[in-house]
Amino acid sequence: MQQKVNKTLAVVLLAGVIFILAGGIIGLGLAPIAPLLVAIAWIILVMRLAGVSFKDAQSALIQGIEAGIAPLFLFLLIGSMIALWLGTGVIPTMIWLGFKLINPTWFLPTALLTSALVGTMIGSAFTTMSTVGVALMGVGTTLGFNPALVAGMIISGAIFGDKSSPLADSTNLAAAVSGTDLFAHLRNLMWTTLPAMAVTLFLAFFFGFAHHAGAVNTKTAAVTQLIQPTWWTIVPIALILLSALAKIPAIPSLLINVTVNTVYYLFSGHSLTAWADLIVKGYKTSSTNPTLIALLNRGGMTAMMETIMLIMLALALGGLLSNLGILRAVMNPIVSRLHSQKSLVFSTLMTGIATNFLVGEQYLSVMLPGQIFKEDYRRFGLSPLALSRAMEDSGAIANYLVPWGVAGAFASQTLHVSVLAFVPFTFLALFSPVFSLLSALTGIGLRQASQDEEEAKA
Repeated sequence: MQQKVNKTLAVVLLAGVIFILAGGIIGLGLAPIAPLLVAIAWIILVMRLAGVSFKDAQSALIQGIEAGIAPLFLFLLIGSMIALWLGTGVIPTMIWLGFKLINPTWFLPTALLTSALVGTMIGSAFTTMSTVGVALMGVGTTLGFNPALVAGMIISGAIFGDKSSPLADSTNLAAAVSGTDLFAHLRNLMWTTLPAMAVTLFLAFFFGFAHHAGAVNTKTAAVTQLIQPTWWTIVPIALILLSALAKIPAIPSLLINVTVNTVYYLFSGHSLTAWADLIVKGYKTSSTNPTLIALLNRGGMTAMMETIMLIMLALALGGLLSNLGILRAVMNPIVSRLHSQKSLVFSTLMTGIATNFLVGEQYLSVMLPGQIFKEDYRRFGLSPLALSRAMEDSGAIANYLVPWGVAGAFASQTLHVSVLAFVPFTFLALFSPVFSLLSALTGIGLRQASQDEEEAKA
């Protein structure tokens, strides 16, 4: 349902949204939920004055939310799984191993590479953050690292995994929208992803060597003595990996994990009432140690509700901006003025980033630039692989930098660090579009249509 909106009205609407969100969240320090609600009301009221019925506006809003039903349900499952992994000793065992094996000097590079490896194997940044990410977060903060820095490294590794795995939704979506082969897309992504990862790894070593553990070793030793490791840890981790290898989608995969952990939890002597409280309200340790309480008291569906509310409002806003034709009305005049390959790639990157901030939804931020610029890449002699990479380097990863974005809100809730705090340290997300732009400016790694033709003839 695309409504015709003139450019002037679209600009006014977007300017109002930006003013409300930036003024409320950054200027007044409000939680994103209230400014998002005001922005939604702003669009509906102005569009009504412009002749769009409340019924059409409501339909556009609902369509936006419908697109995110799967991730919203996924978050409830992840909240349950985190609680069960805590209740069955999985995450405590991972923390225990971290304290035993990881040297503080090498912790940040280890956290980055571990998240990257797990993310690549399972193809899900969200699952990576909610499993090994939670454990690494506990280890890092207890070692005395800035929580925002630790979160930035974990998220950077998870993003790398998402960009490197053939199982990841974002890579499959970018390849599908641009009309490219998935594995060709993954290979082409490495022109920008590997340099961004190299810079991130260098910074991880730099901050790691600059860190002084001080008396932390005594603190970690005391906490380690309070944790009882369990052999059961192997089972749910293996289930996650086997589900990924079997290409089982995220929701069934998590349901399997939740079910198996539930059976183990109940057979460990816990009642159904205790299990229900665990998955809904989260895990609460019986220890009185303040460090252990800070590490382990988390999880549950209830803990995800604020994030779900935030994402629903962001999706509703995205539905209005997209389905009422507001974004396209602003973008069409820009597309008509493109005059070179450099400006085309730059516009694609900026569109993906801007859509994330306006809409807060990762998939739409990938699809919209692809739909808008696909024909122009052909017109300027660029391969569809150049388009898919630009979409991935902006639309797929900028969402982690948006406080009201699906990915940003999830990472913040899961790792217990605000988006604005970890943004400066999420180096992979910050440097990927930079290297993508450098590729366009220098021509290095910028895939041409002629290269596709030569390979097709060979």
